[in-house]
Amino acid sequence: MSRGGHKKTKDDGERRCIVSRDAEPRSGLIRFVIGPDGQVVPDLAEKLPGRGIWVSADRAVLDEAVKKKLFAKVARADVVVADGFVDLIEQGLLKRVVHLIALARKAGEAVCGFEKVKGWIAEEHAIVLMQASDGSERGKGKLRTPEGGRWFGHLTSAELGLAFGRESVIHGALARGGLSDKVVEDAARLMGVREINGGERSAGKGKTTI
Repeated sequence: MSRGGHKKTKDDGERRCIVSRDAEPRSGLIRFVIGPDGQVVPDLAEKLPGRGIWVSADRAVLDEAVKKKLFAKVARADVVVADGFVDLIEQGLLKRVVHLIALARKAGEAVCGFEKVKGWIAEEHAIVLMQASDGSERGKGKLRTPEGGRWFGHLTSAELGLAFGRESVIHGALARGGLSDKVVEDAARLMGVREINGGERSAGKGKTTI
C-alpha cells in the first residue's frame, strides 16, 4: 500500500518518489514538471509536457523535497519553488475534488442531503459516502459506508457545499462508476497533503476510509 493509502494493483503504473526512492502506484503520487522559467509546477491532471518528477502525496514528504532541494537535484538545474508551495498544492487538489464532485452532480451521479444519501445507500446505488469534517458526529454516525464502498470526511461543509451549489452540505454520496474512482483518487491525495486536526487523520467509528 502506498503512503497515500492506495492499494497497489497490477494495472496501476508505478513511479519512483524522489524522496523515499520507493516505487509506488502513481495514484498515490503527485507529478511535477519544470516550466520554461525554471518554476516547479504541480501537474495535478498529469497532462503537462516535460519530464515528470514524482513525490508522494504526503505533506511531510513534500516539505522534505523542498527542504532538501530535491527538485533541483533531480532536474540537475536551478529551479524556483513558490512560497507556500505545499499549501498551493493543497488548494489545487481541493479545487479538483470540488470540480469533480460538481461534474458528478451534473451527470446525476452525486446527491446531497441526509434523506437522499440514506436512500441511495439503502438502494445500493451509492459507492462513496462523503461527510463534512465539521458536521455533527452524532448526525454523521447515522449513516454507514456503502457495502464494499468508501468514505471520506476531510472536506468542510462549505467546501462540500461548493460542489453542490449550496452554502453548506454535510452528507453527500457518489454513484457507482462514472467519476467516483477519480474523486476518490484525488480526495486521497488531498487527505495526504491536508493537515487535519493538528496532523491527525481519523475516519471515525465504523468508517472505511479512502
